[in-house]
Amino acid sequence: MTQLATSSGRQVLTLDGDWDFVHAVDGRARRIAVPMPWQAAVADLRQTAGTATYRRTVAVPGPGMSHILCFGAVSYLATVRVNGAVLARHDNGWLPFEVALPDQLAGSTIDLEVECHLPGGADTDPAFAEIPHGKQSWYGPAGGIWQSVKLESRPRHHLRHCAIVADPSGHVRVELEVTGGTPALSVLDADGRTVASGPDLRVANPALWSPDAPNLYRLRVDLGQDVTDHVFGFRSITTHGGQILLNGQPFYMRGALDQDYWPVGLATPPSLAALEDQLRKAKALGLNCLRCHIKIPDPRYYEVADRLGMLIWTEIPNVAFFSDAAATAMRTTMEGILRRDGNHPSICIWTLINEDWGTRLCEDADHRAWLRAEYDWLKARDPSRLVVDNSPCHGNFHVKTDLNDFHWYRSLPERRAEWDALTAEFAAGADWTFTPFGDGERRGDEPLIVSEFGVWGLPQPQEVQVDGAEPWWMETGQTWGDGVAYPHGMTHRFDALGLSRVFGDLRGFVDCAQDYQFMNLKYQIESMRSRAKIQGYVVTEFTDVHWESNGLLDMNRNPRRFAADFAGINADVVIVPDVPRYTGIAGAAFRFGLSIATGGQAVPDSVLQWSCDGCTGQIAVPATGAAMVRQLGPVSVDLPQASANHMAEITLRLVAGGQQIAENRVAIAVYAVRGGDLPTVNIPDPALAQWFCDLGYSVSPAGAVTVVPALDPAAIAALQGGARYLVLADGTVPTHRNLRTDAGRREQPGLRIVDDTPGLPANPEAQLPNITLNARQGTIWRGDWIAGFSWLRREGVFASIPGGPLLDLSFDRVVPHHVMGGFRAWEYGHQVLSGLVVGWCHKPAALIADRVVGRGKVTASTFRLTTEAAGADPVAAAMADALIRQAMV
Repeated sequence: MTQLATSSGRQVLTLDGDWDFVHAVDGRARRIAVPMPWQAAVADLRQTAGTATYRRTVAVPGPGMSHILCFGAVSYLATVRVNGAVLARHDNGWLPFEVALPDQLAGSTIDLEVECHLPGGADTDPAFAEIPHGKQSWYGPAGGIWQSVKLESRPRHHLRHCAIVADPSGHVRVELEVTGGTPALSVLDADGRTVASGPDLRVANPALWSPDAPNLYRLRVDLGQDVTDHVFGFRSITTHGGQILLNGQPFYMRGALDQDYWPVGLATPPSLAALEDQLRKAKALGLNCLRCHIKIPDPRYYEVADRLGMLIWTEIPNVAFFSDAAATAMRTTMEGILRRDGNHPSICIWTLINEDWGTRLCEDADHRAWLRAEYDWLKARDPSRLVVDNSPCHGNFHVKTDLNDFHWYRSLPERRAEWDALTAEFAAGADWTFTPFGDGERRGDEPLIVSEFGVWGLPQPQEVQVDGAEPWWMETGQTWGDGVAYPHGMTHRFDALGLSRVFGDLRGFVDCAQDYQFMNLKYQIESMRSRAKIQGYVVTEFTDVHWESNGLLDMNRNPRRFAADFAGINADVVIVPDVPRYTGIAGAAFRFGLSIATGGQAVPDSVLQWSCDGCTGQIAVPATGAAMVRQLGPVSVDLPQASANHMAEITLRLVAGGQQIAENRVAIAVYAVRGGDLPTVNIPDPALAQWFCDLGYSVSPAGAVTVVPALDPAAIAALQGGARYLVLADGTVPTHRNLRTDAGRREQPGLRIVDDTPGLPANPEAQLPNITLNARQGTIWRGDWIAGFSWLRREGVFASIPGGPLLDLSFDRVVPHHVMGGFRAWEYGHQVLSGLVVGWCHKPAALIADRVVGRGKVTASTFRLTTEAAGADPVAAAMADALIRQAMV
């Protein structure tokens, strides 16, 4: 099937609309909308695979023309019957196919039947695991007629297919499939003027296509009665010396992963206008590339990208199990993609495999050999685009590729050090991106792209409603992320935990979650832009999808609240701060590094200006070429005296010739000089005592509060007698998964059903103060892709800690590596002073909490206050002061 811009001599009857529908699971007759997966259209078939049949009558025009049924895509196996007779079968759920009607049916009304079979997990012919199914294994099945259907009447001599290769030099190479006749060819520019014609098509000084200048041409194929126009563009994309070159010029990729799912139609976009709207929003966010993720989209997706200007990175939908049948299906799918979409100038990159899904590159040398050979085949088949063999994450790698891309996810402030280390290693040409088995072909100058990164935010629930109600897909996600990816019931969980005391209301919590997402993206983009070897990135992701809430837009295409600010840091030219510590002391100098990063745009001689709390300064910036990082050295900002802790913002502006080129802002926590009387504390541990002494505290056995890293029986007895304890449960002292150094009693002596020791091990929560202690590493609390939202209730003794309610980058040195359990929902609004929830407000855990023990009280904290020398981190000092005061309350 050829994709046309315009045509004459053809008649088109759309068959979109309501069809009769029966699914074999229940045999119930229904009416269903086409195009749309049946899972989207029928509530009781949301998760149903199997076989369904669509029927309708069609009035076929009269004789004299070729009448052809054109299917955009039917998932997955399609059998087409007309008047009960099988006319065609098609076995790919992503690609178009055509069915020619016999001449004798001209002028009649036919009964059209399309039987669709979507394999499920139990099917073996073919196995679901061996067909390209993409994200159906994540977001649920999508079966049936999901792209448009039409009856097209064509002249007997007509064009069946047109393939165009347009070189930026102006040469246009064309391959045609016709049913007869001799075609005449011509090229028309955007104004409709003929700029080339004849068998040797050359356009003088063609206007090249790029995201900033999406110049398009039309190839006219004239077969007399059948005249068709085909849109194309002149562009090249290559690599050289570690850079991506678009039309021979450096190109910095600012991309986002696009799952291309929609709130009502799932895989089916609602309209051309919706596709245009989302692409305009993508461009407003500063994006110049969308990585359409392991899915073949509706062909209008590419048409809009061509016309509005967006590079598209396209991938073969993945299989789950690699076999000869799977390899054949993927090759056939890629051939079909090239046939349907090869003319689009927006498509710049192909991916064969994502994250080793389906293949087993680490264990199977044959899979690596296949992947290398498949890269060679595709590169030879389409040399006009870049090819990625496997777009990898940790645990897999490249074998042979045009781009050295990689995925990693780390949340901040929890995993800032890990993010920095990974990014630095990657920029330095890490060995772990390529096969360690000696069977790869690494040139060494493949451009480095961080092709997946990011964290979750959350959408406002009322903004993702469909027809005024919570959409059905909010009930999905239960099996992902240890249950934290389940959206339904978030309002109830928020209320049950009393989090309105922290965030005001649910809207305030979601606003904070989105701010947290922006803080992460901003830092991570800046860290990549500071390293000249990294030539681009792909944010995960463009839109939320069902339960997966890490989009720049929500499922209904509403931008996050940070959209305007994101566009400023997701730009071709950016100001990059290098901030070792996001805290400052009032009256002291705040020092940080600065650089300017360029993409495809050079910067003339300019001035970088800054201001903060009334202080200003500037530095000259020499002219900087494209694809460079200009280091400007350290900058010092003198922070004014202040009597109270507060958040400050350093505003940075790059100005040339009176015009602002770029702007950035850096939020820092400014702490006033500590003063006042400090209470005397009791600290039995010598090293801990010395740390508090260095902080200015007096240490004595008669102190009002006893500070310990863990509790023993003597401490419990003292608490029961009325003592006050502060437990700094940062994991430095071994305990029994609680706050106790002594092992708990075993229950039910005599039973030997667990191990060789009589009795069942006591639950860690069973010992006073009935609090568990859990390391975050290896759990959903760790903080990577699905974010954990860590909060501090900024009231009482913590009211003076600037920022909030969520922990920001100023906490990166003290953020806990452990969490506490043993608290009931009602305690989170009272006894829990700092805690976290994960994903859609699940898995609550405490970071600071009070608990009454007998006549005494314990305040427990997992913040890592003593990892640096006393006073080195003002956050640690302020938190220590606040915790001591809290223990005395």
